[in-house]
Formats: sequence, C-alpha cells, structure tokens
Amino acid sequence: MFKSKNHSDDSHDSGSGDSYEAIVQKLAFAAINEQRRTRRWRIFFLALFFLYLTVLLFILLGNGEQKFVSGGDSADGKHTALVKIPGIIASGNKAGADNVIKGLESAFAHKDTVAVILEINSPGGSPVQAAYIYDEIRRLKNKHETIPVYAVISDIAASGGYFVAAAADKIYVNKSSLIGSIGVRMDNFGFVELMEKLGIERRLLTAGKNKGLFDPFLPEDRDQKAHLQQMLNEVHQHFIEAVKNGRGDRLAISEDIFSGLIWTGEKALELGLVDAYGSTKSVAREVVKQEAIIDFTPRGRLIDQVLDRLGMLFSNQIQSWLESSIS
Repeated sequence: MFKSKNHSDDSHDSGSGDSYEAIVQKLAFAAINEQRRTRRWRIFFLALFFLYLTVLLFILLGNGEQKFVSGGDSADGKHTALVKIPGIIASGNKAGADNVIKGLESAFAHKDTVAVILEINSPGGSPVQAAYIYDEIRRLKNKHETIPVYAVISDIAASGGYFVAAAADKIYVNKSSLIGSIGVRMDNFGFVELMEKLGIERRLLTAGKNKGLFDPFLPEDRDQKAHLQQMLNEVHQHFIEAVKNGRGDRLAISEDIFSGLIWTGEKALELGLVDAYGSTKSVAREVVKQEAIIDFTPRGRLIDQVLDRLGMLFSNQIQSWLESSIS
C-alpha cells in the first residue's frame, strides 16, 4: 500500500510536471507569435507611411519635367514654354549648360509650344557654360523657325547671364533690373610682402617655366601678366561678338557699352541692350498671346528637391517662430 501510494504520488507529480511544462511552452509560443504579429503590423504601418510620404512628395514637387504654371488651359492645348536660368551659370548648377539645354530641347520639341521664355536671374558665371547655352538657343531657333525665344530678366542678368539673354529674339526687363557687365575678370591676391615680413620663404618646383603662372606667393611676372591679359581680351571679344550678333542694329554702340559697366533696366533700354519692359506673365499674355505657361525647367534629383523643400519649410518655420517671439 505504501509503495503503491508513493507510485501514485510520483505519477501525479510527473503528470503535474508535464502539464506545467506544456503551459510554459504554450505561453512562450504565444509570446513569440504576439511579437511576430506586432512586428508585421509595425512593418505594414511603416510601409504605409512611406507610401503616403512618397505620394505627398510627388504631389508637392511634381513627378516630371513639365509643370503647369498659370494662365489656364487653352482650348487647343497650346502654351508658352518656360525655362528658368537661376543663379550662377556653372557646370553642375541649376543654371549649368546641361540642365538648361535639356529644358530648352524639351520645350522646343513639344508640339504645342507657341513660344519659349527664358526667365533669367543670374549674375553670370562660366563664359564656356554661357556660350554653350547661347549656341544651343541659336541652333534651336534655326531648327524651329516658327517658335520665337524671349528672355525675361527679373533682378539681374549680368556678364554670362546677359551673354545668354543676347541669344533671344527680344529681351524684357523691369526698370530696376540690373543689366550688362559685358566683360571678363580674373581674381587673385599677392602675399609677397606679407611673407617677407613674416619671414616665410616660398619654395616651388615646376616643370615648365610658366607652370607657376600667377602664383600669389611669388612676385608678379610681367610676361605672364601680359599673357593672361591677352587671354582675357580674347574671351572678352567672344562675348562682344555674341552680343553684337544677338542684338544687331538695336545696340547704341559707345565706348562704355562693352567696358564691363552695369546698368538699370531703364538705362539698358536706352542703350539697346534690351527691348521693352515686361514680366514672364505679361510677355506670355501680351506678346505671345498664350497665357497658359508650362515650365520645362528640369527639376533634378528627387532627393535634392526634397532637401530644398524641407530646408525652405524649416526656414519658414524658424522665421514664424522668431516673429511670434518678438511680437
């Protein structure tokens, strides 16, 4: 009896142990399954959020090279094409030749383009990049003889900015726009006397006697300076020829016109550097007679657009916060 009872108790204890382990396993599996479900839902909601964000960004930024600007759709789909040239004209910039030419080609190629407006706001930049754009405008004008090109200058079109504008059929400005600076410059510094005062010795090895051309730590060399001046004069002459070819008899030639001076839009009109007053909208409405404007300016990479937009939103938020704090 005693042994049997012990055996019965052992069986009971063993059964209880098995039951306990089963419960623990069920709880563990339940916890694991719950974690999996939570993880799946988290991934689902994250994916949904990023999908929503992507759609929102495409709505805000546009998902193509063409963007409707203003004026309303015309009955036959005709429009004024717009290509913007903002900032420094340099390779890799928004106003670089590759970017601008891409927009021009798209604008001219569109079957419903009535005219092309170049909206310029540039202090200049690379003469090579400006020349690339100038030449491409003239090529496209010759290829599409029925599509005129108008340059509209907002704040400034100086140096390379005006170089590009000169390729247009007509140039429109505001009275206070800054126009001209038909010249070429090269900047450098000279630190020779400062180095002597500080007791610094310049050591330079070159293969080719002019390889250290215009070195700021060496005394100015007369022959090298003359060479550089001749080079600038040649580039300046290229600029002058482009302006003369573009403006023709409209230019009031004087000794100052190509001296590098800059003028207001009002004075530029007197000098024949520009043709009339006008904005992008007024030219589309009154000159082209087609108020519907489509922007063909390439937008660049989406990430750059996102960063620009976020930067603008952040800046606006900071400004609003400061204004509210001051008030």
